[in-house]
Amino acid sequence: MIGRITGTLLEKTPPVVCIDVGGVGYEIDVPMSTLYNLPENGAKVTLHTHLAVREDAHTLYGFSTAGERSAFRLLIKVTGIGARTALAVLSGMTVEELASAITQQESGRLTRVPGIGKKTAERLLLELRGKLGADLGHTPGSHSAGRDDMLNALLSLGYSNSESQSALKNLPEGLDVAEGIRLALKSLARS
Repeated sequence: MIGRITGTLLEKTPPVVCIDVGGVGYEIDVPMSTLYNLPENGAKVTLHTHLAVREDAHTLYGFSTAGERSAFRLLIKVTGIGARTALAVLSGMTVEELASAITQQESGRLTRVPGIGKKTAERLLLELRGKLGADLGHTPGSHSAGRDDMLNALLSLGYSNSESQSALKNLPEGLDVAEGIRLALKSLARS
């Protein structure tokens, strides 16, 4: 119903921001990732929104990107995941990190988010598999299956996700997996 709000940022009191639109102040719940990207009070802002209507409340949720809003909408469809938990997930990791965790079925990355236990993480992995990752956080064709295999190999060798991604981004296209891993390891050894 309310898909986007543009107005003047009045105040930030985490996790709520207040935006003045034509003299009406809208209180909007936002994830911390969105809150950190907001300008100072008095500046003009635009947020992608999701309106949740319940018997006892109408709550507006805001996001700095359409991708965050899409991820939020997928998260709240998962059994046992409410809006607060979905905001916590988006506060604890970027959409790209969430998509990567879902694609690679890594429950450990999800359990680092406050409020997400082992069972909830496994439910997220199960229900979002194929829904998140293919369309969010990754552009079509940006990662081939070979690149994913190379990344998984580096992660299993103990390198962090950021180190592995950094090593892989400088590799030329079209390498076979074994050659890609060899070159990535060579690059990591130099750094």
